[in-house]
Amino acid sequence: MYIERDLESKLTEAFHGKKVVILYGSRQTGKTTIVEHLLDAEDIRREGVVVMSGDILEERNLLNYSSMTTEKAKSIIGEAKTLFVDEAQKIQDIGLTLKIIHDKFKNLRIIATGSSSFELSEEVGEPLTGRMEEYILPTLSFTELARHANPVMERNMLETRLLYGSYPDIVTESSDARRQRSLRSLCSAYLFKDVLKWENLKNSDMLGKLTKALALQLGSEVSYHEIGGLIGMDNELVQSYVERLEKAFVVFRLSAFSRNLRNELKKSKKIYFYDTGIRNALIGNFLPLDSRDDTGHLFENYLITERMKYNRLHDMNIQTYFWRTAGSDSKEIDYLEESAEKGLVAYEFKWNPAKAAKAKCPRGFATAYPAAQWKCISRENYVEFVTGLI
Repeated sequence: MYIERDLESKLTEAFHGKKVVILYGSRQTGKTTIVEHLLDAEDIRREGVVVMSGDILEERNLLNYSSMTTEKAKSIIGEAKTLFVDEAQKIQDIGLTLKIIHDKFKNLRIIATGSSSFELSEEVGEPLTGRMEEYILPTLSFTELARHANPVMERNMLETRLLYGSYPDIVTESSDARRQRSLRSLCSAYLFKDVLKWENLKNSDMLGKLTKALALQLGSEVSYHEIGGLIGMDNELVQSYVERLEKAFVVFRLSAFSRNLRNELKKSKKIYFYDTGIRNALIGNFLPLDSRDDTGHLFENYLITERMKYNRLHDMNIQTYFWRTAGSDSKEIDYLEESAEKGLVAYEFKWNPAKAAKAKCPRGFATAYPAAQWKCISRENYVEFVTGLI
């Protein structure tokens, strides 16, 4: 079953351009599927497509830069007008190889996918400067799922999305038991492959401890020093792992906003997961929302992730933060966006609509930033938030 992706129109346009198209994204988000779907268009298929994969040793060797020549490239491509390289991060010096092919075959359409931005971006960055367009394919968005079914049905799936996330293979499973099994398999077999390859790490125990510690601190400020002490890892190594988890599209960081007040947190950060199902699988908790004490944090993570998908798809030039003051009377705002178009907008997230109705903007924030807008998001209006209407 194919689910139409929001990124299709942009990729289609890019495919008909003159630059190499690079598509990043976590493992299992559907990168290969969307590219194959778009390359199945009649005009592209008629012109001929060559598909190669970094997973296949023979094909990996064929695209090795050390032995690449114009004649060899011609023998690979033939008369085809499209070259699709899947799992490109596994091919050594793939950026240099693609540069040669791109420069020699001006009318050739080149698409490459990779699940690890810290591997593939380093490989293609300098060689393809000015020659490429980069895109990120996230897990399925609310808009995509609502379009596939209908908005009312997808709104009613909120608890399922908070518990099991939005990976394509998870969404299409037939039962919660199968979703749980698939998420555990995804975590153990795929999710950390790219991170573990860093410095040829063989033991995933420490990485598992770190991701579980991050999962348990969802919605709270994170201290690398405290986490390192908790799991027995140097805080600089913790930071390095977090950076690699971020570049492998497992987690992302949100920094503190600070401009006017002396007691604002300035260097703090929160860490969220790109997918709430992965987070729950890491801690082994799939209990219903009314039986757990982290529902508010799951809701917060889901909203921020969905908003990020929307902003990225629409090329929104937005800076994102959270806000909090220090001290015994600490105040906090879950999420802030700052842009030239809307200025500063603060969002508070409340799972309980009754609490949302009583929520007010912290006085200190309103005084320090009088031009800022403040809005509260609950289950009643979350669809408008994740679709960019508020």
